[in-house]
Amino acid sequence: MTAGRWRSALRRRPRHVGEEVWRFLLVGGAGFVVDVGVFTLLRTSALGLLEDRPLTAKVVSTVVATAVTWLGNRWWTWGHRTTGSTRRELLLFLAVNAGGTGIALACLAVSHYLLGLTSVLADNVSANGVGLVLGTAFRFVAYRALVFRDVPGHRPPPVPPSEALLVPGPHRTGPGRSGAEPGSAA
Repeated sequence: MTAGRWRSALRRRPRHVGEEVWRFLLVGGAGFVVDVGVFTLLRTSALGLLEDRPLTAKVVSTVVATAVTWLGNRWWTWGHRTTGSTRRELLLFLAVNAGGTGIALACLAVSHYLLGLTSVLADNVSANGVGLVLGTAFRFVAYRALVFRDVPGHRPPPVPPSEALLVPGPHRTGPGRSGAEPGSAA
């Protein structure tokens, strides 16, 4: 499959918000796996590059995971919504990501410092349980409404007829075309 066909398949418009939610969760899950995997590799004897520097390892793993989620969300989750302003989208993406991280930190701070729940388990439940769920919900809504917003009148590029069978859904194949499903009577 050519690069153009992959791009067309990735930018296929989801049929409903539920499909966007699943795409978002899959991209986020991939980002989580990358974050934990890179952090672990940097901290353990497998690579051990930052064995004695956990904060630096966490910053590096977070940057790599953010790059993965940026690409996944931009090209797959909301590829049909991109407006061409990559700089704007990236800056807003990073700001929203920081906001989601702030939510998790706030949950941890309330639990640890205000409620006095200081065990490792309590810290994990508040930051990586409650904080992760609330931060993820915030990110989804903010990414959808602010970063990858649906711009009226903006549509992804049409799918060429040679690629139409690879991408499900209605197709716009050029000026004067009916936009009907391939093989249907227009």
